[in-house]
Amino acid sequence: MMTRTIDTTETAGFRRNLTVLILAQSLGAASGPIVISLGGLVSQDLATDPALATLPVSIYNLGLALGTVPAAWIMRQYGRRSGYLLGAMIGVLSGLVAAGAISFGAFIFFCLGTFLAGLYASYVQSYRFAAADGREGADRGRAISWVMVGGLIAAIIGPQLVIATRDAVPGVPFAGSFLSQAALALIAFFVLTRLRGRQPAATAETPSDDGGRTVLQLLASPKYMLGVAAGVVSYGLMSFVMTAAPLAMVGCGHSIDHAAWGIQWHVLAMFAPSLVTGKLIARFGKEKVTAAGLIIIGISGAVALTGLDLRHFFISLILLGVGWNFGFIGATAMVAAAHTKAERGRAQGLNDFAVFGTVAALSFFSGALMQASGWHLINLLMFPFIAIVLAPLVWQAARRL
Repeated sequence: MMTRTIDTTETAGFRRNLTVLILAQSLGAASGPIVISLGGLVSQDLATDPALATLPVSIYNLGLALGTVPAAWIMRQYGRRSGYLLGAMIGVLSGLVAAGAISFGAFIFFCLGTFLAGLYASYVQSYRFAAADGREGADRGRAISWVMVGGLIAAIIGPQLVIATRDAVPGVPFAGSFLSQAALALIAFFVLTRLRGRQPAATAETPSDDGGRTVLQLLASPKYMLGVAAGVVSYGLMSFVMTAAPLAMVGCGHSIDHAAWGIQWHVLAMFAPSLVTGKLIARFGKEKVTAAGLIIIGISGAVALTGLDLRHFFISLILLGVGWNFGFIGATAMVAAAHTKAERGRAQGLNDFAVFGTVAALSFFSGALMQASGWHLINLLMFPFIAIVLAPLVWQAARRL
């Protein structure tokens, strides 16, 4: 009888926390689409050099990359709930700083606001791991999938807020959109206060690093490095193209609303396949799904090269999102299969540093290239990187036949 009571209590607690995390993901992940869809457009008015137009989005990615390690440390020391509440307050501050910077025409402080948004995102991106705490096998996969549903909701909330609030502050375009970003983070703060459980410092995804291969030995492992490379290329190319897309759309005569819709459909395409990607990996193998993702990313570039009509942008961005989903989730599965439990901390940390560091670097490069050479070259540059990783992926997948 006692065992049944404990199990029921644990199940109720898990469902409660899962609901909290889905809601928090829906609110927190909406910051990204707001920053990405407006960062370049705001900078065209604030920056003195057109080549700096995508700098705020690059700074956002840099904040995400740099925030991952301290966020993990804070959660190990003080628990998930405390870390997530701190992250939400950083999210509130980010929106307020960005809105204030737009009001005063201060480009450097606008970049500070997007950097803080990136730090907030470093906490948001770990919600899916929190959902998996204490879960085993299929339960863990289902929990992660449910939290990813929050990404779908965020993909709708973010761009719609851009459209609804961009003129909310009279005479200061887009300040209202970043105030709405702060409001979402504030709501997320109160939602996260409902997170329950002991939230131990040593969680499932931060095991001891004692034993196993060193970082240099991991770097010398072809199996591990192929997974890392696939993740870097999938995420890096997606960010590289997505950063420049709103500028390209507006530059081709499409409206700001159309640019926001394009990012919305792109982000929807990024998260929607997550509900079936795990099943595809189980059926066809992680290498084949990863390869399919890279091929779809290549097709998105080919579509973008065929024209500049609205349909070309929308189809390309949707394919880019689907390709990212297959490529990045498949690559994550490859990395997870390429290390032992004892190596998990350093192997996953090294992978995340490589992925998000590359994303930040490419988004910096994207703005200058967009201004200097245009949308077509950005899409053309995808193909060599896809080929470099796709060739060994196909070879490895063929060996499994």
